[in-house]
Amino acid sequence: MGVGFASASLLTAATAIPISGIPLSILFGLAAGNTLKLPSTVKPGVTFATKTVLQTGIVCVAAKLSFTELLSTGATGIPVVLSSVTAGMLFIPWFGRLLGVDRPTSLLLTAGTSICGVTAITALAPSINAPPRSVAVAVGNTVAFGTLGMLFYPYLAHEVCLNAAHVGMALGTGIHDTSQVLGAAASYDQTFQDPEAMRAAAVTKLTRNLGLAACIPYLTYVGNKESGSPPSSSSPPPSPTMSGLSTFTKYVPPFLYAFLGVSLLRTTSDLLALESLSPIFDFAGKDCSKYLLGTAMAGVGLSTRKEALEGVGYKPFAVGAAGATVVGGTGYAAGAIFC
Repeated sequence: MGVGFASASLLTAATAIPISGIPLSILFGLAAGNTLKLPSTVKPGVTFATKTVLQTGIVCVAAKLSFTELLSTGATGIPVVLSSVTAGMLFIPWFGRLLGVDRPTSLLLTAGTSICGVTAITALAPSINAPPRSVAVAVGNTVAFGTLGMLFYPYLAHEVCLNAAHVGMALGTGIHDTSQVLGAAASYDQTFQDPEAMRAAAVTKLTRNLGLAACIPYLTYVGNKESGSPPSSSSPPPSPTMSGLSTFTKYVPPFLYAFLGVSLLRTTSDLLALESLSPIFDFAGKDCSKYLLGTAMAGVGLSTRKEALEGVGYKPFAVGAAGATVVGGTGYAAGAIFC
């Protein structure tokens, strides 16, 4: 996987074609995983790459981010995030009902597309007693459209966005998972040498993730009200006051806390003018993050099987595609207004 990413990076450097090694590593992984018969001994390494390596790479990205810079972008990004999340929460359930998609699948697509991909899907699924097939379809949507966004949005954003902050907001609202957003932002930074877009994308996506606190309890209420059954839980439901907080803290991936911690260290270093630490932060934020994310994305490609998306019909994916378009389009339009 690392060799594939290094080869992609060398190809970019040798040809001067502005293609990042990160998306190319996904394509190499997809090609290898679906055309070659890989030995079972590869599976633990792929799992390690798509989890530990990926999360470590994301944490390394934080070495480039200082809260003093993030705050200025975050204030502008809040209305952009609110606009895109609200658009998804309203449009996707309606469109799913229009096409006749079952309600659990529609609600999972709403959570995954509007908020934060697989994390939101896994957070909501047990609360609405979603069947495994619905979860698989929703995750398939996240993988398919999130990966497509990670591949193409950096180049599309470079052409249509107004400035670097607008690029970051478009990536942060238009792509599903946190790792996919940061992968796309890293690809944009590597290709177009614009770290400001990376900062804007990171803070926009982290702000969007906060929607877990409100959206998951709301979708749980909607799903169980329509089905007439209580959430799947052996304990009494939390009080309305604590519901949002407990859901948020339970489903925020632990690596995001590490991400924020490293960014806090970078902020402290900047505020105290600790120049001796700058080379360390630069190495982690530029070199380590690039190769770790590239290796991880190759693992994502290797672990993605076309069979997982077969036999489910087109309607759930039509809802997912339309929802991704509405959420991303709203984020782009709002970013053009507020950036």
